[in-house]
Amino acid sequence: MWEILSWDEAEEAEVDEMWSFVQNKDNQRWLWYAIDHNTREILAYVFGKRELKGKNEAFIELQVLLEPFGITTFYTDGLDTYERNLSGFIHIISKKNTQRIERKNLTLRTRIKRLCRKTICYSKCQIIHDIVIGLVINILEFGLRVDGVFRYCRT
Repeated sequence: MWEILSWDEAEEAEVDEMWSFVQNKDNQRWLWYAIDHNTREILAYVFGKRELKGKNEAFIELQVLLEPFGITTFYTDGLDTYERNLSGFIHIISKKNTQRIERKNLTLRTRIKRLCRKTICYSKCQIIHDIVIGLVINILEFGLRVDGVFRYCRT
């Protein structure tokens, strides 16, 4: 049975992003997500773009989703987005403290072919791309049962 975290249990989180694409490799799509540093469970995830300058809207949306958890310490890689947006938090850039999320990245890439770097499996529609990846994460990580499937995509 799945144990659901209460809002005050997750004080440390590892954050990372994963690249994928829709239709062609020029149309990049990023999965941003955070896991609890101690339990390795995914706390929240969002899809968006990776902006190298300025505020990154997808990461800011992820931060909003993480607010109820009361996270005080973030472990990340050295991406500038984290340094720009994590002021006021303890931000530790470390390969040692991000090993769990990197392992989770590998597991997700293995199970979801749309996240592989070299693949013949890709999405033609951004909506379907986000739905497929989101459903797999919801089923694998949150144990949610899904009864209906979307079969429509507007291009």
